[in-house]
Amino acid sequence: MPGGQERALRRRISSVQSTKKITRAMELIAATRVVKAQQRAHAARPYSTKLTGVIEDVAAGGAEATHPLLERRATVRRVGFVVITSDRGLAGPYNSSVIKAAERELMDAQTKGRDYSLMLIGKKAQDYFRFRNYRVDEAFVDMSDTPTYEDARQVAEVVAEKFESGYIDEVILAYMEFVTIGTQRVAVRRFLPLESIEVIATSGSGEPRAAFEFEPSPEGVLESLLPRYVESRLFSALLDAAASEHANRQRAMKAATDNAEELITKLTRAMNRARQDAITTEIMEIVGGAEALKDDGMDHLTDNDVASYLASVAGQSS
Repeated sequence: MPGGQERALRRRISSVQSTKKITRAMELIAATRVVKAQQRAHAARPYSTKLTGVIEDVAAGGAEATHPLLERRATVRRVGFVVITSDRGLAGPYNSSVIKAAERELMDAQTKGRDYSLMLIGKKAQDYFRFRNYRVDEAFVDMSDTPTYEDARQVAEVVAEKFESGYIDEVILAYMEFVTIGTQRVAVRRFLPLESIEVIATSGSGEPRAAFEFEPSPEGVLESLLPRYVESRLFSALLDAAASEHANRQRAMKAATDNAEELITKLTRAMNRARQDAITTEIMEIVGGAEALKDDGMDHLTDNDVASYLASVAGQSS
């Protein structure tokens, strides 16, 4: 019969093999989702490009930049932080990197004597800041995995309302920017107030554009465009964050699968050593028993007789 140590190692190997199957499945799922997230981000790009182009036309039409979303406050009393994380874990350093970067900015604002307002997207950010007794003004869940434009609009309306009402004087956006499948970086950027429309326009194509007439006026068109521009920027950040989450989860699960494979190899070697030790112990017991029988005056028995007798005793005890 296998010894107690061997049985324990067998159970542990079986447990690690089950875990390996789960992490491997999660790795494959994340690999599929990151491709889809990339495709969604690419599909959303033309809308943002076209919107920026229209703002360029409005700027060329002589619109005056007087929209509340462009207003720079003389004194910044309260800073709003929009932090985008995931609702689920097992994504490596994805959530912790974004949260730590946002917390550093928040603490820097506090050292300058400014208040803060937290508007969090994703359960992980909420759990972190609430556990540390930070004040959370707004919280959004169930939109980090596959964000929609309606999700971006919902968050943007809340953020813009707080800014336009004067509750917050500046908004900082913290999220993970997607560069490639192998590269993502934390981005902490000013979200509101927006740059002037001239600066926004320079992010467009820069090509010569035809002259347009705007009805009712360039300012009226700008009034409608800037909220859409805010929504577009936030939607782009949500898509980047989703793609980054899946890429980080894929890497984390691949590392977990590789570690499980390495652990199984080590445990298998340990189990083989334990089995060899048990066999060696049994052989030594048999040899010792044979020597003891001979010492008891049973010299007339052959070695085969002794071995057969000890084997039968061992079989009965098993």
